[in-house]
Amino acid sequence: MNGFADHGLDEDAFGEKGGSSIVKAFDAFPKAKPQYITKTSGGGKWTVAMLAISFFLITSEFTRWWRGYENHTVAVEKGVGHNLQINLDIVLKMACKDIHINVQDAAGDRILAGDMLKRDATNWAQWVDSKGMHSLGKDAQGRVITGEGYHEREEGFGEEHVHDIVAAASGGRRAKFGKTPRLRNGPAGGDSCRMFGSLDVNKVQGDFHITARGHGYQEWGAEHLDHNVFNFSHIVSELSFGAFYPSLLNPLDRTISATPNHFHKFQYFLSVVPTVYTVDGATPYSGHTIFTNQYAVTEQSHMVGERQVPGIFFKYDIEPMLLTVEESRDSFLRFMVKVINVFSGVIVAGHWGFTLTDWAIQVLGKRRRQMSEGVLTGKAHENYD
Repeated sequence: MNGFADHGLDEDAFGEKGGSSIVKAFDAFPKAKPQYITKTSGGGKWTVAMLAISFFLITSEFTRWWRGYENHTVAVEKGVGHNLQINLDIVLKMACKDIHINVQDAAGDRILAGDMLKRDATNWAQWVDSKGMHSLGKDAQGRVITGEGYHEREEGFGEEHVHDIVAAASGGRRAKFGKTPRLRNGPAGGDSCRMFGSLDVNKVQGDFHITARGHGYQEWGAEHLDHNVFNFSHIVSELSFGAFYPSLLNPLDRTISATPNHFHKFQYFLSVVPTVYTVDGATPYSGHTIFTNQYAVTEQSHMVGERQVPGIFFKYDIEPMLLTVEESRDSFLRFMVKVINVFSGVIVAGHWGFTLTDWAIQVLGKRRRQMSEGVLTGKAHENYD
């Protein structure tokens, strides 16, 4: 290979001559001296733009990595248990002595839920004005909930991530129902009844219902209750299946349904899905797992005749599947590889963008000069390129 001098070129224009450092001999990026470099404002603008875009994309990538992602897996449930815990906290606008609670499941077993739940007299006004109470499918202002703006994140759990749910549910303290507030702003003995607690039922399809004393199932010795006392307006503070986690919000939690009719029937159809929330070892909440259930619900309510049974009926069905929701996070090495790829891609795209815009500017400038020379001399400019 001939040297630079053989071609009439100045070797100094293409970098430093030789060097004592052996590493310089393997430099794959020869550099020109500063006096031979032309700095342009366009190159500076493109550099600033590339830095801004890189910062935005890397920040977005870091946020996504730090937040993690969720995997939803549905499989047939293995090791199906035979018992299911129901957690209930409901206020009914009737006296406690006039309410009958019962569970009838597909196995034919009947459970007197009233003997397993605690009852406290209370006043309706102490609950109906509580913050956050709303009817099913509507917010506190009575507007229909459409779901817009709720699933803004990829996880599909609204404002909570899996690690938030796991951390709140596995707080280490034993969950228990709150105390009934003292009676005030109403009748001395209270005009409503709060029923709360947990009860174990068979893990099969069942019907959990609340009726008036002397109506519904036949009860020996039960007095016939005056129909004018019927009022099945109710507030559901908690209705969940499985271990009691007050921090988990279910579809019927904090809902209110009221009616002016004495003979009114509320029906809730629930589809219960066993669910496992877990966090993998790459997050600060690694090793935390909770087993619970979530459910979907539809509602039907209407006025009934005096020959029918009014009340509140929760019909639940256990789905034969297991939903596993796992929160994962990529390793730090994989995150760095993504960051390097993003930064490299921006540099390559910016280089091509700068090259194309610089070429376009040169072409347009050359054509303008040619046109201006032709106008000044009155002759067509010949292009010898």
